[in-house]
Amino acid sequence: MIVEIGHYALVLALALAIVQGVAPLVGALRRDAALMAMAQPAAVMQFLLIGVSFAALTHAYVTSDFSVVNVFENSHSLKPLIYKYSGVWGNHEGSMLLWVLILALFGATVALFSRGMPDDLRALVLAVQSWLSAAFLLFVLLTSNPFARMIPAPIEGRDLNPLLQDPGLAIHPPLLYVGYVGFSITFSFAAAALISGRIDAAWARYVRPWTLIAWIFLTLGIAMGSYWAYYTLGWGGFWFWDPVENASLMPWLAGTALLHSAAVMEKRDALKIWTIFLAILAFSLSLLGTFLVRSGVLTSVHSFATDPQRGVFILGILIFFIGGSLALFALRASALKPGGIFAPVSREGALVLNNLLLTTSCATVFVGTLYPLALEAMTDEKISVGAPFFNLTFGPLFIPIVLAMPIGQMLAWKRGDLYGAAQRLTLACAIGFVGAVLLYAMRGGPIVPPVLAGLALYLIVGSFVEIWGRVSGGSSVGAMFSRAIGLPRSAWGTAIAHAGIGLTLFGLAATGWGVERIVTVKPNQPVVAGPYEIIVRGLEPRDGSNFRELVAHTDILEGGRLIATMDPSRRSFTTRTMVRTEAGIKTIGLGQVYMNIAEVRDDGSLDLRLYWKPYVALIWLGALVMALGGLLSLSDRRLRIGIAKRAATRVVAQPAE
Repeated sequence: MIVEIGHYALVLALALAIVQGVAPLVGALRRDAALMAMAQPAAVMQFLLIGVSFAALTHAYVTSDFSVVNVFENSHSLKPLIYKYSGVWGNHEGSMLLWVLILALFGATVALFSRGMPDDLRALVLAVQSWLSAAFLLFVLLTSNPFARMIPAPIEGRDLNPLLQDPGLAIHPPLLYVGYVGFSITFSFAAAALISGRIDAAWARYVRPWTLIAWIFLTLGIAMGSYWAYYTLGWGGFWFWDPVENASLMPWLAGTALLHSAAVMEKRDALKIWTIFLAILAFSLSLLGTFLVRSGVLTSVHSFATDPQRGVFILGILIFFIGGSLALFALRASALKPGGIFAPVSREGALVLNNLLLTTSCATVFVGTLYPLALEAMTDEKISVGAPFFNLTFGPLFIPIVLAMPIGQMLAWKRGDLYGAAQRLTLACAIGFVGAVLLYAMRGGPIVPPVLAGLALYLIVGSFVEIWGRVSGGSSVGAMFSRAIGLPRSAWGTAIAHAGIGLTLFGLAATGWGVERIVTVKPNQPVVAGPYEIIVRGLEPRDGSNFRELVAHTDILEGGRLIATMDPSRRSFTTRTMVRTEAGIKTIGLGQVYMNIAEVRDDGSLDLRLYWKPYVALIWLGALVMALGGLLSLSDRRLRIGIAKRAATRVVAQPAE
């Protein structure tokens, strides 16, 4: 009965989404307050209905209701409880239900927390968001019903894909989806602005917090997915320029450009056309990623489905919303006024340069990802575009971004002093240069890793130079501390987010100093990996909840002294008849020892893949620091107060002449 309630709630949500998409839109066009007022309660009710549906599917997984096809194909009664929960979205149907739940969540959040927003703009935003919800609800109900029954019900399920039975999967997809779907609300704001003609600095202030939320979650989602691939797949790598990895990187690049462009629009009432376009582009790339994962046009460890019919349906959604929004953009763009004027050397100019480099980088990834697919579709010729292409094209574009970030922070709005900004960054440049020279002298090898590490040091130090200039000045430590506390949190957020990029860049550069060993050893035979000796002390078979594993108890020694242990294993899942390697990873300082068992031979020897990866933890630590910077900016009170309200307050506060 609970399953049927969940299915019925989805049908009701679809009907309500259609009403919410039509009535407020008509109300905004006719200036009918009653019709516009329907948008808020409808958005909240739609979220509650989809929430009921999601809870019903979760209940089916937790109780192992194998009469539900989705549960039968992706669960098992002996599976640990955490994987019963994560199994809800560890498949195509459940993940699409999570997608529409997050769509509705953003709509409900705008409905509940949009005080100060004009009624017509809010009604249009919620109407556009509801049309998105309606399209995906229709997709779920027609092609991907998660509540389909099978009679008679099987006694046991087929279990979840062993690669997905990992705590990382319980975290990675929800984070990534909030990022992906979060850009839907910026898309809705852009479409609403084009429909109403309300495109001004106030609109930029309304849209920036939502862009920040999506960007923060997408950053964390990409980082979590990278780490999941690193330790679960057994490859010892965190990024392979897989097409689906690229599909998440592209909206992140577009969203980063949107954040900076919206800042210019809010501060100087400039770049209106470009900001609207980026808001459309960011979500369009999210939809493209959805199409790639679920259409069957590519094969990837990340792919959810290979059903061409589903791909055609999503392609139709993609064409309708992207094509419609771009057509509306083309009609309205010519009527937009250019806004504020600024000198090329200014903070606005630096942000424009940032946007050009980010979007060009995004275009490079786009071409490298889709060109092989387009070529195969047209000529049946298969080619592979991999890391060499992306490293040679994306890398040179990203380096100027790193160089420009601290400079842009130092420039004034409207007209800046490039020479003065460069002078204030002398210390950052010196630390970067000296760091690169010292690292090359100590590590040797190719020149690229120390150069990139030097750039990272320059960026980390340079990110805080502007902050230091605002809090220092010969005063006491107490006065400096007070000034630091009094700085806007968005200023701290910008500096910390930029420093996070520097930390990640340093971690990426350090991969060039890593050590890889592929060896065959017997128990108690030492193997050197970097500064450490690795010794497998013995093998132990163990039983898990729904698997059997062979564990290799391993010691890590430095200078003959035991400093850590780890237990890599090979797990055999009987239901799926699959074997999965569980890498042993031990973090020592900021580096990691990584060990993967490739094979266990009949004579008791093991084929091992060993790595020593210095500073690799900085890759993911940097992502956390980036997200922290975004959260600080989001917490800035100025981002939560309408610009019109602040302007009115200033007028009232002016003394009478």
